[in-house]
Amino acid sequence: MKNKLFFNLTVLLTIFAFTLNTFAQDHTRLGLPDGAKMRLGKGHNREIVYSPDGSKLAVASSIGVWIYDAQTGEELDLYIGHTEPVTSVAFSPDGNTLVSGSEDTTSRLWDVDTGETKRILNERKSQVFSVAFSPDGNTIASGSSNWTIRLWDVDAGEVKRILTGHSGNVVSIAFSPDGKTLASGSRDYSIRLDNTIRLWYVDTGETKRILTGHTGFVISVAFSPDGKTLASGSEDTTSRLWDVDTGEEKRILNEQISQVFSVAFRPDGKTLASGGDDSIIRLLNVDTGEVKRILTRHKGYIISVAFSPDGNTLASGSRDSTIRLLDVDTGEEKRILKGHTESVTSVAFSPDGNTLASGNFDNTIRLWDIDTGEEKRIFKGNTKWGISVTFSPDGNTLASGIWGGTIRLWDVDTGKEKRILNTHTEYVPSVAFSPDGNTLASGDDDSIIRLWDVDTGEEKRILKGHKEYVPSVAFSPDGKILASGSGDGTSRLWDVDTGEEKRILKGNAVPQDADDKDNPLEVFSVAFSPDGNTLASGGRGGIIRLWDVDTGEEKRILNTHAESATSVAFSPDGNTLASGCGEYTNAVLDRDYTIRLWDVDTGEEKRILKGHTGNVVSVAFSPDGKTLASGSEDGTILLWDHRSRADETDN
Repeated sequence: MKNKLFFNLTVLLTIFAFTLNTFAQDHTRLGLPDGAKMRLGKGHNREIVYSPDGSKLAVASSIGVWIYDAQTGEELDLYIGHTEPVTSVAFSPDGNTLVSGSEDTTSRLWDVDTGETKRILNERKSQVFSVAFSPDGNTIASGSSNWTIRLWDVDAGEVKRILTGHSGNVVSIAFSPDGKTLASGSRDYSIRLDNTIRLWYVDTGETKRILTGHTGFVISVAFSPDGKTLASGSEDTTSRLWDVDTGEEKRILNEQISQVFSVAFRPDGKTLASGGDDSIIRLLNVDTGEVKRILTRHKGYIISVAFSPDGNTLASGSRDSTIRLLDVDTGEEKRILKGHTESVTSVAFSPDGNTLASGNFDNTIRLWDIDTGEEKRIFKGNTKWGISVTFSPDGNTLASGIWGGTIRLWDVDTGKEKRILNTHTEYVPSVAFSPDGNTLASGDDDSIIRLWDVDTGEEKRILKGHKEYVPSVAFSPDGKILASGSGDGTSRLWDVDTGEEKRILKGNAVPQDADDKDNPLEVFSVAFSPDGNTLASGGRGGIIRLWDVDTGEEKRILNTHAESATSVAFSPDGNTLASGCGEYTNAVLDRDYTIRLWDVDTGEEKRILKGHTGNVVSVAFSPDGKTLASGSEDGTILLWDHRSRADETDN
């Protein structure tokens, strides 16, 4: 009997464990685009809201909408569909629907249970910066970049009314608890500074009242639970409380020392939370204006604050890559939600292919485990952005180029800093080890290329000739030639031993008879083929050129990207060239955030990889050629299954 009971219990536990594993969500594989096998990082967070029942947290991010279990912090879902960063989210009063606004000029209605898109609201070429549900759930308000607010009929998906009056982007909107009034704040970068808050009659769309007093853009607005008071946060470093009926300013809360990005009332209406770019959250007494508590858990500026429906927890999102759930009464940290990474600037595989390094705009260098998608290590010695990363050939050292002109050499195993190379004057957008690992090359914003002795840290040679910044350097496979790409529109080949300029490749330079001689088509990236016979260069205008290294002649032009070819990389067998695309103009629409795979022999496009929602700034193949990594300004790295489809013609 005992053995039978033990056997049954074992079976039940096995089934239970299998069930948990079956339904557990791996956030690295949620919402993956076609052809991708893993996502590293969650993108930077923009806004946080609780569901009405307090069970879920929705986070507007640069890649979509993340849904978390508010109690456990587990990632439940990722709503994918927007093609640009999501700026704002809001739950319907019944909690069944979520609306998200995006820079892709649309708002989307999502079924919370299934994660499917129920409806798309098109703003007609205007970015959406703020969304809100009316208390009855029948109307959605959206604030946009064309200075207007649209009121949408939820059931029909049609515009009921357009509210005009602001002279800047409408970045914050809120319905009063009775649904009769809408408040809006505007952010304006034109010479017509709009520092006002507007109160609107929802039924008629007419302006009810204009609240003046702020001396900077109004970034956040929120109604008190009884609807009698409006709170506002501004670039002028203050939070203010307003009497909704009279429009008079009740109190100035100027405890912030910098911009206030988010304000929120506790459900009891007695406490206001405010967060800004001093990385501090303040809990303020609404009646007296006094600071009740200061929360200093974050290390980056605060983007969004939100109270749970029961008022016991405050959720805060920060540019330190975390979301923190804090006990309102004690200030203690209940939970940290990690992984919301800032813009990725560079990616590089370790020689064994097991680790990927990334530079980020949050002053960190990260090492990722390729098999699990987990962070293996974060190098935190940087005080500036990590722009470029590369592994030494033996995999023991990681070099990073930093904003501010320094290069740091790290011990990969321990994460300790081995050496600082500190001669560059600006930022270091590119670093590369020679094949023997003895020399490090670096490009700089000062148009100079430097060669360093890795063992001693001494400067071996300075290569001068470029007229603009040098965003890319690469050694030939034999280590005898260094290639460089520059903002002056040229690629150059240098003799590593002598430092002499061997050849200038002028494909991207502006012809002498061009109308705009001061704006060459910058070369953003250069890469040698594995046999060293071909150099690929990618630059502004989406142009990729393949050059004969011996003759300097142009072998082929690949010209399909809609914008700039920001990064190029050859597969280890040399048959495929990958290129990442980014947009560096003032255009808003039709941005190209794709990765393209090219047949090197024919120049034909083999495949287009889509899924990023920001500029693709770096691409790299794994040493075995099976995986392609792409790093993007959307804050994520996508790992693509290269051999499964991209190289079908090679197998």
